[in-house]
Amino acid sequence: MMQHLIILPILLPLFTGLAMLIKRDATMQPRRTIGLVSTALLVVISIALVVESSHGQISYYALGDWQPPFGIILMLDRLSALMVCLTSVLALGSLAYACAGDDKKGSNFHGLFQLQLMGINGAFLTGDMFNLFVFFEILLIASYSLLMHGGGKDRTQAGFHYVALNLAGSAMFLIALGVLYGTTGTLNMADMGQRVAELDPERQGLLKAGAFLLLVVFGLKSAILPLYFWLPRAYASAPAPVAALFAIMTKVGIYAILRVYTLIFGDSAGDLANFVQPWLWWFALATVALGGIGVLSARDLRTQVAYLILISVGTLLVGVSMDRVASLSALLYYMLHTTLVSGGLFLLADAIADQRGKAGARIVPGRGVTQPALLGLAYFVGAITVVGLPPLSGAIGKALLLNAAQPSEQPWLWSLLLLSSLAGLVAMGRSGSTIFWKAGKPDPEGPRLKPSMLAGLILLLGASPLLAIFAGPITEFTQASATQLLDPGAYTQAILAPTSGGDS
Repeated sequence: MMQHLIILPILLPLFTGLAMLIKRDATMQPRRTIGLVSTALLVVISIALVVESSHGQISYYALGDWQPPFGIILMLDRLSALMVCLTSVLALGSLAYACAGDDKKGSNFHGLFQLQLMGINGAFLTGDMFNLFVFFEILLIASYSLLMHGGGKDRTQAGFHYVALNLAGSAMFLIALGVLYGTTGTLNMADMGQRVAELDPERQGLLKAGAFLLLVVFGLKSAILPLYFWLPRAYASAPAPVAALFAIMTKVGIYAILRVYTLIFGDSAGDLANFVQPWLWWFALATVALGGIGVLSARDLRTQVAYLILISVGTLLVGVSMDRVASLSALLYYMLHTTLVSGGLFLLADAIADQRGKAGARIVPGRGVTQPALLGLAYFVGAITVVGLPPLSGAIGKALLLNAAQPSEQPWLWSLLLLSSLAGLVAMGRSGSTIFWKAGKPDPEGPRLKPSMLAGLILLLGASPLLAIFAGPITEFTQASATQLLDPGAYTQAILAPTSGGDS
């Protein structure tokens, strides 16, 4: 059974999603039960993958027993296992919240939710570039429908822009793959990395063009400046459980940048080694700055959280651009923190809007929330951790990143990261005081958090204290993941060497 563990994060949501899409006339409660059980089982499988990868061995699963570089493979290392685990935990919290009633606002929610999980997990586990494109398309197709779940003018308009931009990104992805395949003759990542190092100098210009096209595609997925303008409106318009799951979507783009530009264009790539990092540095810093301005200008809680995600995107890409073990380890820890907490804040913003009546999520004085103590405490925890105040995980993640900067990088990184944290603190403080202190009397008969909604909130926002308590072993794992990521030779040896057997 263990040899088939790598493929289960893809097969489980695939069959669960298809079963619920085929049986469309089933009542809602069985769908909820099946979805929650399947996602909880996915959490167990992903934890098993993390344990399996913690030994340091890179393994692969060859579909149909077609061995690399010719067949389709799924690969498992510390980084891919960590990302699958992060996705499954985020999905469980989002789905638990949705089962309180959001899933009934449109058709096929549970089936599409599972298919999106399949696409996300596949993107993290695939070992070749074409199937990275395939899984990107699967998760995007599912996200198109989930974004417009429940209908409405705002969602339809935001969904149209989201679809149009991602279709353009998909076209560029295919062109880039054609260029890379034409110059290297392969789409297997390990094989491509080996061939790039041996490429004739006269063909390097075309390969570099393909690599820059890929950077544009992954930059669009991760929402780096100037390709971020689709994110705030799309995330703010999406249903809360969908927006919470979308917190991992930008991380798919960041993961792709990490994987491709360390394995294929890393230190072993000769003249093409690490040529995108200087570009990433400045665009990432600009994303942090613009995200801070957006947080201060937001007049809606959902939009505010969307701009906080932009700050986190810039922060993560700064870690990618520094390209050393300390910075990559720091960004992986910070990625765990920001993904779960941002997802929890989207759920919290929806719960607050539901209890405020007509004022909704707008940052204006209005009716008080029905459960001020509970939601106020959740807001306080979410606010201090997302802006990076001690002692929670946000402060640890940012401190690790600041500590990883070299003297020449420190003036830019320290000033912008601390200023963006200040902007977040001011914005979250203003929102909290308006919603909880300047509020009128609540409706005693108003809506309250249902048990499944509370469970989703606790799972995601409660992750921050746990990440702080277990920061030691988690950072040990992220440091080992960063070391493994910056050793493309070990990856190539594990995938392509004749003595390294795969599972089929």
